[in-house]
Amino acid sequence: MKSIFITGCSSGIGLLAAKALKERGYRVIASCRKQHDYEELVTQGFETILLDLDDANSVIEAAKHVLTLTDNKLYALFNNAGFGVYGKLSSISRKQLEAQFSTNFFAIHQLTQLLLPAMLSQGEGRIIQTSSIVGIIATPGRGAYSASKYALEAWSDTMRLELANTNIKVCLIEPGPLKTNFSSNVEQTEQNHEVKNPPIAKRFTLPPEAVLPKLYHALEAKSPKVRYRVTFVTILAAIGKRLLPDKLMDKILASK
Repeated sequence: MKSIFITGCSSGIGLLAAKALKERGYRVIASCRKQHDYEELVTQGFETILLDLDDANSVIEAAKHVLTLTDNKLYALFNNAGFGVYGKLSSISRKQLEAQFSTNFFAIHQLTQLLLPAMLSQGEGRIIQTSSIVGIIATPGRGAYSASKYALEAWSDTMRLELANTNIKVCLIEPGPLKTNFSSNVEQTEQNHEVKNPPIAKRFTLPPEAVLPKLYHALEAKSPKVRYRVTFVTILAAIGKRLLPDKLMDKILASK
């Protein structure tokens, strides 16, 4: 039975993935930040670890716990946890930006480096990240969150290249609009000017289950894709970013 450690399992993609992969035959070790979510996951039968990604010591302890539980035989790490700070860049303090990167980027680097030796020693592994459509394109009001995802994309590309001579694969899942609690948990820096998805996004919003086929392929394919784009909007954004002139993309994005 292959083991996978999933972060951010209190709700949304993380919880869905934990349930689906457990049913698929994986040994799932789930993590969450809050005690009541921990108790709920335990009640549901998951091996669960409390993890605060904004606390470097918590990351260290969680990694130790994972390695102990798996006897240093971890197959996959799904770096899924994260949150968004929304608002104009002029409204975001350095402290808020540091918190955004601490959870969405710095902790991923730290956790992965702590768990990577277990994959290297067994000669195989998968490292999968939940990125975002705003890891492809930057939009007004989402600059802090987008910057953390752009960083994650570059980090993943570099990690993939550095592991090219191993059997450890690095993949990105890039969701567009999904029906999860993510938006309700966003930290809005301007309460009188909340950043919301444009009405047209509702037409292309998918249930979180849309991520599962991508995740299965990333975990199980002999040659997984580098990027898995979820929702039509994400695919369109990637094409537009590659083909359209920057100034035209600016006009399109500024009108949203």
